Amino acid sequence: MRLDKYLKVSRLIKRRTIANEACDAGRVTINDKVAKASQEVKVGDIIAIRFGDKTVQAEVLTIQETVRKEDAKDMFRYL
Repeated sequence: MRLDKYLKVSRLIKRRTIANEACDAGRVTINDKVAKASQEVKVGDIIAIRFGDKTVQAEVLTIQETVRKEDAKDMFRYL
């Protein structure tokens, strides 16, 4: 699954366009490498997102095309 879509489906970022912009600005990394929005996400990857002076890290646990809001938190684990 593409990184921007994963961020939206897992609700780490609310909208896909915002996820795209964050990737283009270099604020998203996968396994300590700057990631493009089109990069593929795999189970076990560590995603880090910089929001201003705060960084959020999450490990990918599952990948699903669609998910209910209540179940979105089960797609990743905060580190």
